[in-house]
Amino acid sequence: MSEQYIRVVSPWIHPGQEAAFEAYQRDASRIMARHGDRIDAAIRLSYGDAAGDESLYELSIVSFPDRDSADSYPAAPETAGSVERRAKLIAKTVIRAGRMAGPY
Repeated sequence: MSEQYIRVVSPWIHPGQEAAFEAYQRDASRIMARHGDRIDAAIRLSYGDAAGDESLYELSIVSFPDRDSADSYPAAPETAGSVERRAKLIAKTVIRAGRMAGPY
């Protein structure tokens, strides 16, 4: 059995797209669940009154049953169909692979 595969996803969203981004994430979460993947946690970052700033919006901890599942998710037909929608909401995304650590 493979070790669970974790990614830390850091999206920068376009200003004014907060509600649309949250709706997108809910839809993505439903698609992911059909593949055994899930968003384990989403941490919203706060930057005071930086309205209009394209700052890092949140950190999401996303888990997949294994690396193959993580690699196949972007190519799934229902995921590929949302590329344009995603581009309107998200200015930049940084994705880092990781693994569970601790407890400390």
